[in-house]
Amino acid sequence: MTRRRAGIVGTGSALPPTVLTNAYFESLPELRTSDQWIIEHTGIRERRKAAPGEGLSLYATEAAKRALEMANLAAEELDLIICGTFTPDVPIPGSSNLIQANLAAKRAAAFDLQAACSGFVYAAVVAQQFIETGKYRRVLAVGADLLSRVTDFTDRTTCILFGDGAGAVVMRDVEPEFGILASNIHSDGAQGQFLTVPAGGSLLPASHETVEQRLHFVRMEGKATFKIAVRSMERSAEDALRQAGYGVEDVKLFIAHQANKRISDAVVDRLGLSPDRVYENIERVGNTSAGSIPIALDEAVRQGRVRQGDLVLLTAFGGGLTWGSVLLRWAIK
Repeated sequence: MTRRRAGIVGTGSALPPTVLTNAYFESLPELRTSDQWIIEHTGIRERRKAAPGEGLSLYATEAAKRALEMANLAAEELDLIICGTFTPDVPIPGSSNLIQANLAAKRAAAFDLQAACSGFVYAAVVAQQFIETGKYRRVLAVGADLLSRVTDFTDRTTCILFGDGAGAVVMRDVEPEFGILASNIHSDGAQGQFLTVPAGGSLLPASHETVEQRLHFVRMEGKATFKIAVRSMERSAEDALRQAGYGVEDVKLFIAHQANKRISDAVVDRLGLSPDRVYENIERVGNTSAGSIPIALDEAVRQGRVRQGDLVLLTAFGGGLTWGSVLLRWAIK
């Protein structure tokens, strides 16, 4: 029996209309920061922020609709919806279920997957397994987060980084010469304390005390995270290339998780990638966590940065700690 090949046949993304520039953070005296400092340390000039009352599924659904349109696929034809996120609309139902309802994708199973900023890569790899085994043929993989909901705007180390947004891809079986050639996912829970949201789960449920202590916001040890992220993404990307029998020189488009420009630049430098083969959008959208890679991928596709047959490498790193890569031969004409 010939093993099926899973590929991406449609991309989509959605960003809130409200733009939060570095000038906003300059206006907060307790942060003691400036536009120049933020750009020098992160590469970010602006990011998007969802309005009050808007949930993750709103933007995830819009991204999904655009991906389905590109794939020329009706929502009713979807077999499965996977949403990578750690900022769901509500604990129950999952955001994937809300996306399913919004799309009227009645025959699709749906579940959320939590791997923080690696959420999209994890979702794509899980979708790959369903498609390659023949269990499902058409899968919607979503990566989305509204990080403004878990950002402490008194903490300069985190608040200047994060933005809101959603990306989605339609995946299905493709011709053997296209699709995912190699993938890997990893985790190291022993170092999870470097990037965490302390409260809001079963260990520390929401209470007056947890709210007063600002424990429902992202906390990060930047220096430690930087070193681990660079090393992990470099090794994961190299492993994917090695598994498929390719070298860095074969990659036509590389997209790393847009965490911080200094991190992605370090990964690109260590891999020896030519800058003209790298796509970045962190300057305009900031770190959108699980939304990072699919948003950037959708932009690159719509700008004509990738063509059928091109080798595309996607590499992520996130809380957990989690990381992983997907190497694919682009299938869309």
